[in-house]
Amino acid sequence: MDRTTPSVSDVVRRAVEICDPDDVDQTLGRLEEQFEDDDEPVTAVENLEERLAIALEGTDNEGDNPAVAVASAVVLYLGANPRDLDRDPEHVIRRAVEAQWHSDVPEFVEGWLAGT
Repeated sequence: MDRTTPSVSDVVRRAVEICDPDDVDQTLGRLEEQFEDDDEPVTAVENLEERLAIALEGTDNEGDNPAVAVASAVVLYLGANPRDLDRDPEHVIRRAVEAQWHSDVPEFVEGWLAGT
């Protein structure tokens, strides 16, 4: 099967969809808007983490929105594992959180995960 590599926009859109399936978190909506025209293949981005951090400065400048924190982890995970783009959301979240925080998940993220 010949799949094309997802774009940065595709990955961010999927991360927001996974973390906000009801489309109610305005902060995640703003994050998605910042990347909506980024058609660069995600695997071609040299420093996705830096690009995401810059976008987050204008989106969640306090860094206290757990959905944004998890969505950021999902973006980075899917950037490194684009084949998982269409995997089950719970699988993607679990793998992204493990990759981002290992066994040191922040309390505010743990609380959000428990409520999802």
